[in-house]
Amino acid sequence: MNLPAPLTLLRGGRLIDPASGIDEKKDLLLRDGHVAEVAAPGRVRLSPEDAARALTLDATGLVVAPGLIDIHVHLREPGQTHKETIATGTAAAAAGGFTAVAAMPNTTPTNDSPEITRWMQSPERNASVRVFPIGAATRALKGEQLNDFAALKAAGAVAVTDDGHPILRDNIMREVLIAATRHGLPVIQHAEDTRLTEGASMNAGPVAYRLGLRGMSPEAEYGLVERDIRLVAELERESKGARPHLHVAHTSTAQAVAAVHQARRNGLRVTCEVAPHHFLLTEQHVGCYNTHAKMNPPLRSEADRDAMIQGILDGMVDAIATDHAPHAAHEKEVEFERAPNGITGLETALGLCLQWLHGEWRLPLSRVLSLLSTQPAALLGFKGRGTLAVGSFADVVIFDPDAKWIWRAADSRSRSRNSPFDGWTMRGRVRYTLSEGRLVYSA
Repeated sequence: MNLPAPLTLLRGGRLIDPASGIDEKKDLLLRDGHVAEVAAPGRVRLSPEDAARALTLDATGLVVAPGLIDIHVHLREPGQTHKETIATGTAAAAAGGFTAVAAMPNTTPTNDSPEITRWMQSPERNASVRVFPIGAATRALKGEQLNDFAALKAAGAVAVTDDGHPILRDNIMREVLIAATRHGLPVIQHAEDTRLTEGASMNAGPVAYRLGLRGMSPEAEYGLVERDIRLVAELERESKGARPHLHVAHTSTAQAVAAVHQARRNGLRVTCEVAPHHFLLTEQHVGCYNTHAKMNPPLRSEADRDAMIQGILDGMVDAIATDHAPHAAHEKEVEFERAPNGITGLETALGLCLQWLHGEWRLPLSRVLSLLSTQPAALLGFKGRGTLAVGSFADVVIFDPDAKWIWRAADSRSRSRNSPFDGWTMRGRVRYTLSEGRLVYSA
């Protein structure tokens, strides 16, 4: 990421930039890591010297769009490099068309200090795309003592969360919202009342009953979402102008999406994300104890799955995020209850969204791309990203929107292979990914 960005000319592609309202054939000139010119095909003029040194990519028949942004990934480093490293995780991101990822803090040690936040962004990590660390809201994710949000933000943290753990105590969550608002940081909540889910390993329902597994009730999620929204409303009434930003991670229940929607109708700054596995899979995919279908939140009922789809189609969902959670093979190849939660997702998100949201459910392509780039950038305040307007960062994904292909987990650039989508048909093949003007992936 420290090498100088080349001069690059993208020719003949269909530019879709939701932030600018553009959907037409355009040429793009990328210079010094930024978008220098957007012009009608054939209208970019280069000096003889620039023409001689420019990298030219023919995008005829391809879509040119802002690089995708994933606001919820687990890169596992520091400390869990047998699962993933920042280098391998961001290589997978580039292959999936992502040019920026926000990394959760449940590393070993926890990212609860400026030193670890800076370490994650160091050039020595060999990241292919830009990494934005998210700092731990409380020390060691224990939900008791707040971290120094000012120091975390100064080091590069873009939000705070105890993801992997909820912030259960009302007074602590209230303090987190107050402190985060003071420093202009969103609070991302892992909405799970663990007092209701102890010993549970999948969704509460007929499948859990058949398999003899303890289930997590939907109330464990939406009950905490409703509690957090109540706290946000109270703080807004008390603060006279300050607006806490609550973001609900990996939303999976109909009631949680409805609660977020109502909060916004009431004028509160509450947002949410949904992962592809929660709008495509259900508890039925657990089958006979398939650990690649074990995650937290768990795969839910068909009614909840359908509510995620409807929430996306109706605009109630603010972003699609993968919750990329790699695990080594030996960790997943155990009894279902002992297996860790989580799946990989960076290389399958675009293909699944184009196959299903766009191809099957007719969500316009510009809205799919907005959910994967423009809106995530806005949620975390990534200025100059999520758009290809002149002056923005040269973060670009170029893909064939009509290409059908089969995802093979064995070919993943991630260090782990724990995906329930192995063998699934995808739509939309990534051909090139450029991060701040650098070509970081080509197929």
